Amino acid sequence: MPSLQRPIHFIPYRGDFTRGIIASVWFTTDKTEDEVKEIYRNCYKDEPFTHFYEGNLYLKQVVNTNKCIVSIKKEGDQLLVQSVIDNLVKGAVGQATENMNIMFGLDEKAGLRLKPSAF
Repeated sequence: MPSLQRPIHFIPYRGDFTRGIIASVWFTTDKTEDEVKEIYRNCYKDEPFTHFYEGNLYLKQVVNTNKCIVSIKKEGDQLLVQSVIDNLVKGAVGQATENMNIMFGLDEKAGLRLKPSAF
């Protein structure tokens, strides 16, 4: 019987930027790009800070926000999932604030309605 485990490749990016994290994950799948997008959309449909984007991702889309923007592309059997976050907001204090809001029954977005610096 063949193994059902497949390798997942995680690639964090480093660059000449002061804030933000760009990450890519790629793996093989038999699912179509549309099927995977539908899975992600269903999973995150009620999450106010996770957004899907069809184009190229830029850190400036998320700097100074609590957003995570995700892009999904498929080439052959290789699926690429990319994401960008602001590591000082979503990666630290913003995530803590979001968690506190949920724990205390507050609006999840309280104190986190921030606009990106550039877009």
